[in-house]
Amino acid sequence: MKILVVDDCQTTRKLLSLYLKSKGYTVVTAENGLDAIEKLGTDTINLVLTDLNMPYMDGLELIKNVKADANLQHIPIIMVTTEADPEEREKAMSAGASAYMVKPVTADKVSENIVLILKQMFGKGGPDNV
Repeated sequence: MKILVVDDCQTTRKLLSLYLKSKGYTVVTAENGLDAIEKLGTDTINLVLTDLNMPYMDGLELIKNVKADANLQHIPIIMVTTEADPEEREKAMSAGASAYMVKPVTADKVSENIVLILKQMFGKGGPDNV
């Protein structure tokens, strides 16, 4: 399973990548939403972890763009952000996020959320490419 980690902070990208690789996932990284859109167009991605606040295209706009694209809209997106505000959470979930996690996160918490999302997808007869 290939996961795209989108965050403007290189340290966060590295940390999340290490967490995910330790759980057996393949990881691709992007530094903002525009970079992520480009990678989604050229690579087969099964799940996206994205930050909210980033330059050029923030996480909310990234979610909206992915969910508006018929070729990408099936990809689950987990928002991983420092924003604990319930309003921000609601905006992300309304835009199409599958989960919302507040930093700092642990490898186990990220993995738990991924497993829950996959169970939900397969319970609905999820996509063949996961």
